[in-house]
Amino acid sequence: MKNDKKQNQYRVNEQIRVREVRVVGDNGSMVVPTRQALDMARQQGVDLVEISPNAQPPVCRLIDYSKFLYQQKKRAKELKAKQVKIEVKEIRFGPQTGENDYAFKLKHAKEFLEEGNKVRAYVFFKGRSILFKEQGEVLLLRFANDLEEYGKVEQLPLLEGKKMAIFIAPKKAGVAKKSQQKLDRERREAEAREQAKGTQTETATDSTQPDVDMPANGGLFANAKISPEALKKLKGEE
Repeated sequence: MKNDKKQNQYRVNEQIRVREVRVVGDNGSMVVPTRQALDMARQQGVDLVEISPNAQPPVCRLIDYSKFLYQQKKRAKELKAKQVKIEVKEIRFGPQTGENDYAFKLKHAKEFLEEGNKVRAYVFFKGRSILFKEQGEVLLLRFANDLEEYGKVEQLPLLEGKKMAIFIAPKKAGVAKKSQQKLDRERREAEAREQAKGTQTETATDSTQPDVDMPANGGLFANAKISPEALKKLKGEE
């Protein structure tokens, strides 16, 4: 049934009943009476296939109809393969995520966005940690701010049950993954930075929240409604 529907999309041979057609081929095109075009098709042992019925006059090709359908199917398959499939990658945080874990997840989020995927980052509050929901909001806003070069915020932190999530979309279409050489270089650079600054841990107190440079005009959070408390914490104010 599907193949029959595909075949009926095109008029072939005697189904073409206009007075004249434009026959296109490797050597150019020419307008001839439809009867002459049919004679040309018979002489070459192929079909007269109407490929553009709305043109004036309609455009046809001299080609074996089965071969023509195969070419159309192959072309559609190639176009589908080239389309970028956007997936939503999830990244989970705790309300008191340490710096090493944060840097590791930030790196993965950059890779996801560079590949054209969306990122849903969320903080999971277990038990009494729900008391630190403001701290989770600050963490997610910091995360989005660090990804400003790679993505744009589609949804600001929203608390649903025990999860507070933020959605970040890629700024550009998916690109090829980085070469292994580049990945290894970035890994070595990251390790060097970690060794230089030593192992740091993030405490649950507000005074130890990391400073984040917020864009003064526009930027990632332009037109975004952020709670005053979270904004103060992002700017390092008391």
